[in-house]
Amino acid sequence: MKWFFKHYLASEADAKNPRIAILQNSDFKGLPPATIINAEIDPLRDEGKALADKLNAAGVKATRKLYNGVTHEFFGMGAVVDEANEAMSFAVEQLK
Repeated sequence: MKWFFKHYLASEADAKNPRIAILQNSDFKGLPPATIINAEIDPLRDEGKALADKLNAAGVKATRKLYNGVTHEFFGMGAVVDEANEAMSFAVEQLK
């Protein structure tokens, strides 16, 4: 993750930007409903759960679905990963 942050952030100060460090944002009230799709094998899995928990605690409807046995990038792999197609269908239904 350090490598990703080094290449993603323009400066260390960006790590405190509320658009990047969204879990540190203390005011989630009034946000629209959210759908969070997580892969079991994902360094961001716990952050996805924490975000859903914080949104729900603030009264925001947050629906989170965890797909077991898949990795972070599974969502765009529908040609070879059945769970990707399931996740895309789930996302479409949530958006309707």
